[in-house]
Amino acid sequence: MTVPVFEEYEPAIDCTCAGCALQRRAAARAVPVRYGGHPAAHGARRALVLATAAGVVLSCGAAGAAAAAGRTAGAPRADQDPEPVPDTPQGEKGPLKGSGASGPPSDSAVLRKTTRAEIINRAKKWVDAKVPYSMGKYWSDGYRQDCSGYVSMAWNLGTNEWTGSLASYGTRIARADLQPGDMLLFHNPADPSAGSHVTIFGGWTDYTHTHYVAYEQARPRTRKQSTPMAYWSNSDRYVAYRYKGVSGGSPGSGSATAFPGAGQFGPGANNAQVTQLGEMLVARGAKRFYAVGPGPVWGEADRRATQAFQQAQGWKGAEADGLPGPDTWRLLTTGTGRDIPAAATGGSPNTSVAFPGRGYFQPGRSNSHVDRLGRQLVKKGYGKHYVSGPDPRWTEADRRNVEAFQRAQGWRGGAADGYPGPETWRRLFA
Repeated sequence: MTVPVFEEYEPAIDCTCAGCALQRRAAARAVPVRYGGHPAAHGARRALVLATAAGVVLSCGAAGAAAAAGRTAGAPRADQDPEPVPDTPQGEKGPLKGSGASGPPSDSAVLRKTTRAEIINRAKKWVDAKVPYSMGKYWSDGYRQDCSGYVSMAWNLGTNEWTGSLASYGTRIARADLQPGDMLLFHNPADPSAGSHVTIFGGWTDYTHTHYVAYEQARPRTRKQSTPMAYWSNSDRYVAYRYKGVSGGSPGSGSATAFPGAGQFGPGANNAQVTQLGEMLVARGAKRFYAVGPGPVWGEADRRATQAFQQAQGWKGAEADGLPGPDTWRLLTTGTGRDIPAAATGGSPNTSVAFPGRGYFQPGRSNSHVDRLGRQLVKKGYGKHYVSGPDPRWTEADRRNVEAFQRAQGWRGGAADGYPGPETWRRLFA
C-alpha cells in the first residue's frame, strides 16, 4: 500500500548485516569498476543505491514490499530492522507483551468500555512518544508497534489484533457518520500483505469532508496528519467501523461529560463546545438540520437540532427551548435518552426562505425582505449595529451587520462586503 513516507538508504561500508551486503553486491554488479578505486566509480555506485532505496514504497503490509524487492519473507530488509517478517501483515493475533502482558485472547471476552475522548487521548500518546514502526516489536504498554497494534491500543482491546480480526470488534457504519475514535479499515483477504492497513479517524478537516485527521502507525513512526478520504491508495476499499464498546464523550481537553455552561451556547456563541454539541446531535439523528455541518458558530440549525432532541425526550415548553442545559448535555455525552426521530413526510426541517435577489439590498431600497433580513440577523446575534431597527429601509447598519455575519463564516474580501447573496441568505435562514 502506497503511503507518503520514503526513506533513503545507503549501505554502510563496514556494516556486516545481510541487508547492507546484499545492497553492496547488487550495486557492484550493476556498475563495474573500470578505474580501480577511482572516486567516480564510488560515486556512481552510491547514486545507484540511493535511487534504488528511495524508490521502495513503504506500507503497512511489509511482506508485500519484501516480495516486490525479490526477497523471501524471512530475509533481512534493508529498509527496516533485520528481523523475520511475520506471516500476517501486522504480526499474529495474540496477547499483550512485556509489562502490559495479559492472558490469552478470548473471543467471548466482554468488550472493555471506553469513550471517544479516551480513544483519541490514547492515540495521541503514541504520537507524542514517536513510537517507531515495527511488526515484531512491542511498546511498553504491550501493544505491537504496527498499524493494527496501534488501533488495538487506542480501542483498549487488551489483545494485539490484526486487520483480519479488528472488524469483529466494531460495527460497520457509513463514512458520512464517522466520528473521532472510529476506524477506517482495509483488509485484503486474498493477499493480506498487499495493502492492508487501518487508521483512527480523528475528525474532518473542514466541511467538505474530503480530508480527515488520521492517527496511524506507519513508517517511520506514529503520526497524525491530514489524509484524503479514505486513504492515499485503495481509498474505495476502506470500510468505516465504530468500536462496539464506545459510549458517550467527545474528544477534547478536560472532562468530556461536564456541562460547559449555558453561556457557551446561543446567539453570538463561537467556540468548540458549539461544534461538539452539533456533532453529538448529528450522531443522534440531527444530520438533516445542518446544510453544511456542525461548526463553532451558533446558528439556527443548532437551536432546531437541540430542540428536536429535547422534544424526542418528551420535554415541552421551556424544557425544549433549543438551548442545551445540564440534562440535555448529560444525555448527549453519555449516549442515553431517545434519538431524534426521522423527519415527517411533510418536508425537511431544513427548508429555508428562498433568496429574493440582490437588488432588494441596496442603498435607498425599502421592502419587506430588508426587514426580514434584519430580524434574522438580530435573532442570530448579529444586530449590534442597529440603533433603532431593523426596519424595511436598507441602511449602513444592515450592511455592517451582514458583514459581521459573513466574517463569522470565515469569509474575507469581496465575500464579506456586507451585501447578502444566496449563500449568506441560506446560512442565515438555515
